[in-house]
Amino acid sequence: MFKLTGTLQHYAWGDTSSIAMLQGRKSDGQPEAEMWFGAHPSAPSDTAEGPLDAVIAANPVKALGEQTATQWDNRLPFLVKLLAAKQPLSIQAHPSIAQAKEGFAREDAAGIPRDAAHRNYKDENHKPEILVALTPFRAMAGFRLIEDTVRMLAAFELPELDEARGMLVDESLEALLRHWLSLDNPTPLVDAVVARAGELAVAGHADPDVARLADNIVFIGQEFPGDVGVLAALLLNHIVLEPGEAVFLPAGNLHAYLEGFGVEVMANSDNVLRGGLTSKHIDVDELMDILIFTPIADPTLDVVAHMGETVRGEVSCTEYPVPVKDFAVSRYVSGSAGENVLPDGPAIVLVVAGQIEVDSSVNLGPGEAAFVAADDGVVAATWDGAADFFVIHPG
Repeated sequence: MFKLTGTLQHYAWGDTSSIAMLQGRKSDGQPEAEMWFGAHPSAPSDTAEGPLDAVIAANPVKALGEQTATQWDNRLPFLVKLLAAKQPLSIQAHPSIAQAKEGFAREDAAGIPRDAAHRNYKDENHKPEILVALTPFRAMAGFRLIEDTVRMLAAFELPELDEARGMLVDESLEALLRHWLSLDNPTPLVDAVVARAGELAVAGHADPDVARLADNIVFIGQEFPGDVGVLAALLLNHIVLEPGEAVFLPAGNLHAYLEGFGVEVMANSDNVLRGGLTSKHIDVDELMDILIFTPIADPTLDVVAHMGETVRGEVSCTEYPVPVKDFAVSRYVSGSAGENVLPDGPAIVLVVAGQIEVDSSVNLGPGEAAFVAADDGVVAATWDGAADFFVIHPG
């Protein structure tokens, strides 16, 4: 078992205070977008015995257990992050495992360097993700129901969107998105949409969905003027996760985080296909090939919450069921002293409130994490007051 030193990522879209405040330290004013806890080779967490990826590689069966080591090629299959967004992230989607394997082999055969900026497939894995909100969290996730999008575009009362409404009704969602992403000069249409959204945001709108869409379009347009991602955002579900709520993003789901603070867990992959709100590489054809265009009525994840008895009192456990084996996420919240046996390792324990002790050997405060190895056996977490922590392990 090891206490982990997370790796801080200073991406420009990050806020300057959320992670620092959680960890009880003073911010230096730089954006602190993410804190990584895991064994990702580009930014592994440090331990008392060296980087976690190297510790695992030295004895995979000891760290991961025989089953996980065999199934995941001697690698920890997930990465845990604290994520703090002040500005929109890119509109993006991730491939399935089959798509990733095919794309990776194709780009290798074409001689594209694996570290090239224009390479789409960095590895052969999928990248499903879950985001659990710690504060109200704005995001876009999955395509909205067609009839709802037609209604909301009509509410903009913008002649420039008449063609889009017609394409949704007469052709398809896919045809409209491809048309927009392929525009030689999207700026005039983007500017018109953002200007009209600004008018709606000021005047207000009786339909709360239209009002939220207008507010978000203004927010996105201010950060990315003239960007075609503004048009793609018109087609997506716009959600606000309340603390404790979550969204799961499977392969092929077009999405973007907008603003908020949360815990993100994902499969260990760097495969990202982008469609806008970014200065990074965009490959429209490849993105369109991996997208799933089936609309989603509500992308918010259904959770399973229950109270449990511990040796020293009750604890509330919330499980976030996801249809992948790379990770399983549980959250434990207690208002008083308690003790709870943790799932078998490999696991990462991340504290977001209170002080807990893991296996009587590792003390964790808010924003701190520990790695529980498979050979640690039965491990318990104990706490003397209110506590709130996540446990992540293979599914």
